[in-house]
Amino acid sequence: MAEPEFTATGVRIGKRLRSLTRAGQVRISDGRLQLLTSYGSEIDSAPVQAVRASKPWFAHEDRALADVNGTRYSLTLGEHDPAPGKPGPPSARRFIEAVRKAAGRGA
Repeated sequence: MAEPEFTATGVRIGKRLRSLTRAGQVRISDGRLQLLTSYGSEIDSAPVQAVRASKPWFAHEDRALADVNGTRYSLTLGEHDPAPGKPGPPSARRFIEAVRKAAGRGA
């Protein structure tokens, strides 16, 4: 299996007003986006070309939306990218750019 193109841990993943996990994972690998619980169980996945990632205009900088298989998920990532060598989730902006790049839609 190839190295993931994007990985974020410690991500809060929610659906509507319900929180699915507070320390989940988001992974883009082999042209596929996966949303995982903190235990590694799959919440949802889809080919990156079928995923729509966006930034809600009314939310904080650390929020992103991902439409996966017709379901809208709210992702709370980091507000800023962590310092090199430091743990922590990447920024929501970097997640959106990674989805667009993996889908071939440019950055």
